[in-house]
Amino acid sequence: MVRSWLCETTGGLPRTFWYLWCGTLVNRLGGFVLIFLTVYLTKERGFSDIQAGLVVGLWSAGGGIGTMVGGVLADRVGRRPTLLLAHTGGAAMMVLLGFSRPFVMIAVVAFALGMFAEAARPAFAAMMVDVVPDRDRVRAFSLNYWAINLGFASAAILGGFAAHLDYLLLFLIDAAATLITAAIVFIKIKETRPAGAHLSAHAAQGGLGMVLRDRVFLIFTFVNLLAAVVFLQHISMLPIAMTDDGLSSSTFGWVIALNGVLIVLGQLFIPKLIAGHSRARVLAVGTIVQGIGFGLTAVAGSAWLYAMTVLVWTLGEMVYSPSSAATIADLAPASVRGRYQGVFSLSWSIAGFTAPVAGGFVRDLLGNSALWIGCALVAFLAAAINLAAGPARERRTAALAAARVPAPPRATVEPAPPGVISDTLAPTSSAS
Repeated sequence: MVRSWLCETTGGLPRTFWYLWCGTLVNRLGGFVLIFLTVYLTKERGFSDIQAGLVVGLWSAGGGIGTMVGGVLADRVGRRPTLLLAHTGGAAMMVLLGFSRPFVMIAVVAFALGMFAEAARPAFAAMMVDVVPDRDRVRAFSLNYWAINLGFASAAILGGFAAHLDYLLLFLIDAAATLITAAIVFIKIKETRPAGAHLSAHAAQGGLGMVLRDRVFLIFTFVNLLAAVVFLQHISMLPIAMTDDGLSSSTFGWVIALNGVLIVLGQLFIPKLIAGHSRARVLAVGTIVQGIGFGLTAVAGSAWLYAMTVLVWTLGEMVYSPSSAATIADLAPASVRGRYQGVFSLSWSIAGFTAPVAGGFVRDLLGNSALWIGCALVAFLAAAINLAAGPARERRTAALAAARVPAPPRATVEPAPPGVISDTLAPTSSAS
């Protein structure tokens, strides 16, 4: 039974997908810096909560530019060269950030790092959609998300120990993992952009402007922005809240690692769990559960209570994330797939800027409890909008799916010689 389930979960996916999956795992295994950045800035460098939030926000602001540029490059130049440029540039900026000391320099380098790091996101997502058939995308995105969180859980634990030794190790190991990912792309992955996609009339006439005029897509992107502002508090304000309660960086590492552990243990069961349910309802349920989890953080004060809240919002994340990724894949025409992924990724970059800045101000002005209760309310609003907009997305998805089905070739039958039955008209024998 286990073997059958494993084959059903992982079987039939193309080789390129598994190379991408390996790259994801390696990159996330070394992804220490963003997890511990606010702690590093406040405890090691002595900056204020607002300054730390501003640096993380500038990282995401740079990422907003990076996603747009990366999306256009993925369509025009190709997925593979975009990934190589983004990963090598990101590794260089990561090392520079580790050696930066003045606040202004840290802020500028963080902005540049965000540009390179996030430029890879739309190219990666477009490449995955290029190679995975429609029917397998929720499963493929679930597997990729599983790899992300296997790496995240390991990085959170290992990063906590590395931070005890020397914070510089966080930056150097992160850069090395990014370069290894670039090597996997360079050696093992060929270009996947559909032939002629960059020359299609559809892309030439619409381009990025067509994406920005797509109301159905933009509403979904806005909903994701709201959900992301809530979700990203776990890497901006949650570590500060825990350290304010007297918990160490290593304790935060173990607590946040539960997020990855739960996803590693349970994510592969999610496709079967949500199969057959309305995508809008699945997304709404995932958002509501995340909101409840973050709202409960208002009453947490010990490590085990923080751990319980992490487990709650992780359940919502497990349901929401693969469904969201598959929805974007369904809404994007093939010729502008990179641009759609870039604009959608922009919602994460905007949230990455908004979450730490807004979170820092709310904590400073209104207190810790107000921040987490506000997170719950924003998540509930996002769920309501998702439900209301669901039917329009379903109609758009059906229309695009119908447009992708090629028309059957027109039959041409050559006249048969007198006395001979044409092959196309001859009855088919039932004998094997």
